[in-house]
Amino acid sequence: MTLMDDTTLRSELRRAVIGGQITAAYQPQIDLASGRIVAAEVLSRWYHPRLGAISPGTFIPMAEEDDLIIELGDSMLGEGSSCAIDWFERGTPIEVSVNVSAFQLAAARFFERLVERSDYLQLPHGLLTVEITESQVISDMPFVVRRLERLRELGFNIAIDDFGAGHSSVSRVVELPVTEVKLDLSLTQNSSPASSALIAAVVKIAAARDLRVVAEGVETRRQLDRVRSIGCDRAQGYLIAKPLSRDDFEARLDDAPFAL
Repeated sequence: MTLMDDTTLRSELRRAVIGGQITAAYQPQIDLASGRIVAAEVLSRWYHPRLGAISPGTFIPMAEEDDLIIELGDSMLGEGSSCAIDWFERGTPIEVSVNVSAFQLAAARFFERLVERSDYLQLPHGLLTVEITESQVISDMPFVVRRLERLRELGFNIAIDDFGAGHSSVSRVVELPVTEVKLDLSLTQNSSPASSALIAAVVKIAAARDLRVVAEGVETRRQLDRVRSIGCDRAQGYLIAKPLSRDDFEARLDDAPFAL
């Protein structure tokens, strides 16, 4: 991509974010005891009118660099909160998780909107999960802990996302007031003894702290059987389902449980 192309794409991304053209997709998460869909991760999708689907790996970093991530994250939180409430009121409570970067969490306007939305919607406790991207450096740990503790008080679940991808350490699980650990696909898809031993160690620590362990990036039956046998609580990945539109996700709720 040339510099001019990059500049144009950034300009069009700004219009897309401000104009609400970034849509939400929902990737199912199943319980590894029952096979039932119990949660959904909200993922941003951008379908450009000329270029087609733009990878999140392209436009999310642009949004962060161009100070659009606050608006984009707020939009996804709005979509996720709305779905969580709708599904709960229909009698099919599905937990909804939304990715939040350390940058977003540190921004006063983003955090205030999150608190205001919680107060306005009166979300039942445990229905919305904030996923903190573990691969990013958290420079001010006490500040982040205070904000996460406030979210816990409001009834949010807190997940460490991408555990094992970057700045991971088991101490992070202890330091942050989390309710869930999401294993990065680099661990889920690595069948080596070292990877299995690390997953087992995380599962053991999580059990001692009453935390949930979710295996991301499950793409084969062997991977599913492995993380289930080690003791993970939930799984998410293409084997179960790709990210779906809201309508398609809701249709999947009527399906039989995933065969384990």
